[in-house]
Amino acid sequence: MNERCQIHVEGIVQGVGFRPFIYALATENRLGGFVLNNSAGVVIELEGDRKALDRFLADLRKQAPPHASIEKIVCDTIPVRGEESFNIEPSRDGPERRAFISPDKVICDECLNELFDPSNRRHRYAFISCTYCGPRFTIIGKIPYDRQHTTMAAFPMCLECQREYHDSTSRRFHAQANACSRCGPQVRLVRPDGSELNDIDPVSAAARLLGSGAILALKGLGGYHLACNALDEAAVATLRRRKKREGKPFALMAGDLQTIERFCFVEEGEKFLLSGPERPIVLLRQRDRSSIARDVAPGQKYLGWMLPYTPVHYLLIENSGLPLVMTSGNLSEEPIAHEDSDALQRLSRIADYFLVNNREIQTRCDDSVMRKFDNRELMIRRSRGYAPLPIALARRFAQDTLACGAHLKNTFCLGRDHHAFLSHHIGDLENYETLKSFIEGIEQFKSFFDIQPSLIAHDLHPDYLSTKYAAGLDGVNRVAVQHHHAHIVSCMAEHGLEGPVIGIAFDGLGYGPDGTIWGGEFLIADLAGYTRRAHLRCVSLAGGDSAIREPWRSALSYVKDSLGKNPLALELPGWRSVSLNKVAQVETMLERNVNTFRTSSCGRLFDAVASILGLNHKANFEGQAAMALEAAALQGIEDDYPFDIEENEPWQIDLRPGIASLVGEVVAGSETGVIAAKFHNTLGSVITEVCLRLRKTEGLNRICLSGGTFQNMYLLERVVRRLRERGFQVFVNSKVPPNDGGISLGQAVIANAVVG
Repeated sequence: MNERCQIHVEGIVQGVGFRPFIYALATENRLGGFVLNNSAGVVIELEGDRKALDRFLADLRKQAPPHASIEKIVCDTIPVRGEESFNIEPSRDGPERRAFISPDKVICDECLNELFDPSNRRHRYAFISCTYCGPRFTIIGKIPYDRQHTTMAAFPMCLECQREYHDSTSRRFHAQANACSRCGPQVRLVRPDGSELNDIDPVSAAARLLGSGAILALKGLGGYHLACNALDEAAVATLRRRKKREGKPFALMAGDLQTIERFCFVEEGEKFLLSGPERPIVLLRQRDRSSIARDVAPGQKYLGWMLPYTPVHYLLIENSGLPLVMTSGNLSEEPIAHEDSDALQRLSRIADYFLVNNREIQTRCDDSVMRKFDNRELMIRRSRGYAPLPIALARRFAQDTLACGAHLKNTFCLGRDHHAFLSHHIGDLENYETLKSFIEGIEQFKSFFDIQPSLIAHDLHPDYLSTKYAAGLDGVNRVAVQHHHAHIVSCMAEHGLEGPVIGIAFDGLGYGPDGTIWGGEFLIADLAGYTRRAHLRCVSLAGGDSAIREPWRSALSYVKDSLGKNPLALELPGWRSVSLNKVAQVETMLERNVNTFRTSSCGRLFDAVASILGLNHKANFEGQAAMALEAAALQGIEDDYPFDIEENEPWQIDLRPGIASLVGEVVAGSETGVIAAKFHNTLGSVITEVCLRLRKTEGLNRICLSGGTFQNMYLLERVVRRLRERGFQVFVNSKVPPNDGGISLGQAVIANAVVG
C-alpha cells in the first residue's frame, strides 16, 4: 500500500538547485507529490510505496546539490491523496522566515563552456547562469528565493528561456536568474558623463581600452571594481593617485592559476582557495623580479590575487590577455559604489570609462580576502562568497541577538538558536554612507531571517557610531562588551570552547574599562567574563587619531620612555623628514599631559618600531607601518631583545630594555631586516614566557590568539610553533577574521552568556 509523508527541510536549500534535485529524485523513485519553497526552507510531500520513500529519504542528504547544506529534516506521515505525478509548486509564505540565503556563486564549468562556444545561443552573454551558479545574495530582496523577489524581476523571460525554466531535463530548470541576450540584462560601455560608446561588443572594446592604459569602472556582482592593466606602471600609478589610496595594496585578477604562478608562489592549499566556489582574494608570496607594477603593492612581499567569478570577468581577461588590477570601486575610506548613478558621480574622476549594466544590485558586497595558515584558511575579510552563510555554534542563543561590531572593519551579527549570521564587510564607520550601509544591512538581515533582537551587544567605547546606534534602540536589553574579550570569544566560539582559556589579544586599540586604550592583552577568559592578567606596559601617546596616522608620534613616546631622549636627538636615520617643530610640540603635550592617552597597544608598538627604523612615519591606512615592518623582517634570524615582566596585578611586560637595545642597533647601522626580525622574535618570546607562567598559576593549557596583529604571518607562525613545542593547545580564528571584522561574533556570544 502507498503511504504519504510531508518533509520540511531547513538549511541552505534555496538558490542551490534543490527543488530541481528533489524533482529528479522523486521522479526517479516514481513518487507522486510536490516540492515548494517557503520562508522556512523547502516543503516536500511524497506519495508512493514504503521502499521508494525510504530510498528517497536515504538519498536526500547523500546526493544533495554541492552548494546545499541541510541543517534539519522533519518527516511526518499524512493522509494519502492518490497523487501519482510530481510537480514543483509556486512558493508560499510560511509562519516564520528561517530559510538560509545562498551566497553568490562562481560561474560553473558548463556555463563557462557555453560562454565561449560560438554555436551556443548564449555565446559571450555576460549574464549567463544556471541553477548551480550566478548571483544570489546580492540580487535577493526577500525570501522565498524566487525571481519576483530579486532584481531579475525586471527582466521577463523570453519563450526559449521559459522553456528551459520549465524543462526538468534542463540545467536551467527553475533557475531564477535565467536569461539570455534577448530578454536579460545588457552591458553598455559609457564615458564618465554617461554618454555611450556605440560598440557592437562593449566588453571587447573595454578590453582594448584596458590594453591601451585606460582605467575602467566595472559593475560586478556586489558593486563596482576599478580595473587597469596590472603590468602598466603608469596606469597603476594613475589609478592610485586618482583613487587617493596611498600605499594600500590593490587586488589582482588573472584568468588562471598558471598566470598567477608567473608572479607568485602558489602552494596546493592556496590553489584550492583560489579555485574554490567562493573565489576570494588570496594573499600570495611574490616572486623576485616580478613584472607586476610596483605601485600595486608598494614595499610588500605579498600580492592579493583572485580568479574570475563572473562571465564578464572571463570575457575581459580573455579579450585583453592581461592580469588586471581589480580593486574596490570607491574613493579611499568610502563604501564600494553599487548604484549606477552613485558610481558615475563618485568614480567619474577616477575611471576613464564605465562598463555598466541594467541589473540592479540589491546588496553591496566586497570581495572576501584570506590567506593560508596551518593548513587552514585564515580569513582577513569575510564577505562575497561567504556572507550571509551562518556560523553554527555549540551554545544556543537564549534570546534573538544583534551585535553591532567594532568601529573599524565593521561587521554586525544576528544570532538565533545555534546560528550566528555574520554580515558581509561593512567597512570603517567613519562617514554617513558607511553608517547608512550598516543600518540598511541590519534591517535587511532582520527581515531575511525573521529576527527581532531583544538583546543588543556593543563595544565599550561610547563614541563609536555602532555604540551610538545601539544606544538609540528602544525596548531592548543592552550589553557593553570589552573589545579584546570579544576578540578572544570570537575565536572560542569558532572552536566550540567555553573556557576558561588563556586569551592573547594583540591589536591597534580597544577601549578598556580603566579608561586606557588596550591592545597588548593576556586575558583569562570564558564566554561570560575575563580577568586581565598581563599586558604590555602602557605608554603615553599624544594627539588622539593623529597618533595612529603618524607613527613617528609612537616612536617618540617609546624612545623617550626607554631612553629619555627623542629620536631626532639620537640622530636616527630616516628621521630628517620629520618636522623638528612638530616633535617639540608633541614633547610638550607629553610633558604637560595635554591631549594624551595611555595605551598598551601592540599596534602602536609596531608603529613605533617601524618609524624608529625609518620605514614609515605617516600611515595612509590602518596597519600600514606594521605591514612595512613585517615585510622588512629577514628569515633565519633567531635572536631577540631583552624584556622584563613585572608580576604585580596585572603583570606588566616591560619592553624598555629591548627598545633601548633596538635603538642602539639602529644608530650603529645594523641591518634593518635583522632588527625587524629580532623585534618579531621578541614578541614571540614575550608571549611564550607569559603563557608558561600563566600555565603554572592558572593550570590552563588552551590558548586563543586573536586581534589584528595576528594577521602578521611572521609573528603568528613563530608564536604558534613555539607554544605547540611547549605542549600548549593553540587556537586561531579561521571562519571569521582575527581583526575587528570578527568582533561582532564575539560580542553576540558574550552578551548571551552574560544574560543567560
